[in-house]
Amino acid sequence: MYTQQDLDDAVASGALSADSAAALRSFVEGQRALPAVDEEHFRLITGFNDIFVSIAAAILLFAVGWIGQSIGESIGLILGDDGPSPLAPAAVAATAWGLALFFTAKRRMALPSILLLLAFVGGVFGTASLTIGALFGAGFFDNNDTATMGVIAVSAAIAAAGAWLHWRRFKVPITIAAGAAAVAGVALAALGAAIAHLPDNDNIMLGLVLMLGIGMFLFAMRWDSSDPARQTRRSDVAFWLHLLAAPMIVHPVFTLLGLNDGNAGIGEGLVVILLYVALGITALAIDRRALLVSALAYVLFALQALFREFGAVELNIALTALVIGSALLLLSAFWHQARRAIVQPLPDGLRARLPLLDRPVSPVPAA
Repeated sequence: MYTQQDLDDAVASGALSADSAAALRSFVEGQRALPAVDEEHFRLITGFNDIFVSIAAAILLFAVGWIGQSIGESIGLILGDDGPSPLAPAAVAATAWGLALFFTAKRRMALPSILLLLAFVGGVFGTASLTIGALFGAGFFDNNDTATMGVIAVSAAIAAAGAWLHWRRFKVPITIAAGAAAVAGVALAALGAAIAHLPDNDNIMLGLVLMLGIGMFLFAMRWDSSDPARQTRRSDVAFWLHLLAAPMIVHPVFTLLGLNDGNAGIGEGLVVILLYVALGITALAIDRRALLVSALAYVLFALQALFREFGAVELNIALTALVIGSALLLLSAFWHQARRAIVQPLPDGLRARLPLLDRPVSPVPAA
């Protein structure tokens, strides 16, 4: 499949005229029976070769990590007596960057690019944390939560810097989300270090996760609003940011409501369903389904509790699955119509920042 970026590159190199590229897009649109509006396109695989390369890359990264660990043990560069060595994640990060120079920069393979990005950022984080740990010694962190959180914060900051360098070189859409997650990790670890002495700090941490999730959502909307037609990689960047923001918003809200204690009653169940409806309206307005998916486990649990309270003990799971499955399928089938009903009454200024209702069909954005 040719992507928007491929066509743009062909026009820029002179291999294809701008008029020819526009005619090709129009032809593809006309060949489709249904307009692909309101669909979250993003590149994951372009063919089975993506899966093949990803499997091979995973095997290679595992091998170099093992070899790095073995070398670290032989020279005594390990955490504690028999702990991990910083050479293992360093080898993984270096190998991931090297592979990305070909499979991402030259071949533009989507799934391997995602895998290599995650391996690189994770390797940078692991290298930083294990190096700091080896310098101070494992005993320094025994019963010292403040020091542990401090190391996590510093390592996450280094990982965020690594993600920024990766974005500057390769422009893989998920990189922004990985860097944002690392920045969130810095904030959470810093707060954890500051309140480690408090006896009950879970709610404080959940509150910060919620605020970070809202900030992540607004950051994602900034990327989304810059590409309302969803024809560039900025839309892919927003997709991954929404995917990161959704659980950071949903989990703290439902946890603070007490849904995770396993004792949800009628009141809590109704609140969860109302919140899920509100999330559904938001998802329709911004044309992103990540919020609905992230909250799905909670609403399933709440509905199951409601059916159990009303006496449908034996069939509560089946009835819950029936209701949610049917509702989501109906919403998917009539997503465009439902979204139009939500978006059209909005003020012009707000509607201008949302994805277009009748945006043209375009190729999948490039990775």
